[in-house]
Amino acid sequence: MHRTYASGIRNPTALAVEPQTRRLWAVVNERDELGPQLVPDYMTAVRPGAFYGWPYSYWGQNVDPRVRPQQPDMVRRAIRPDYALGSHVAALGISFATGAGLGPAYAQGAFVGQHGSWNRQDLAGYKVVFIPFANGRPAGKPQDFLTGFIKDGHARGRPVGVSYDPVHGALLVADDLSNSVWRIAPTRR
Repeated sequence: MHRTYASGIRNPTALAVEPQTRRLWAVVNERDELGPQLVPDYMTAVRPGAFYGWPYSYWGQNVDPRVRPQQPDMVRRAIRPDYALGSHVAALGISFATGAGLGPAYAQGAFVGQHGSWNRQDLAGYKVVFIPFANGRPAGKPQDFLTGFIKDGHARGRPVGVSYDPVHGALLVADDLSNSVWRIAPTRR
């Protein structure tokens, strides 16, 4: 048997289960061509039966005026996502930490791979961020975890997938520009 779990999610690029609550989370690339500051890509718990607005609205009930015909009834149903990641950061990966292998500051939260913008003058994304969680929910601002993919205004790498390795306390990051998989682990003393 199959069913639609949730709908109106424009481009859910990666899914992960938060280990404490066992809830499904997604990173989502939102729509383009509403300007460099709109619309924020986001991370959200995916609620069964929820409608997230696509194509009629964004970030909850903000109507996209370009859509015809308008559907006010669908806009009223749209729920707001949980966490804004920034406009056009192109989040393509999410993985939850399941231990303190990368240190206590990274023991509980989500790593998000941001592939980077293509449609804005000021580049956004091109890094991996860590979002701290508490009680199964985001609990702070994103923290830069892996940067250095931009040099002199040009991309040297573009993070895609991320995977936390709890056995070795490392984060693996796929990069589709350098065609590499990076392994980030603490230095053992």
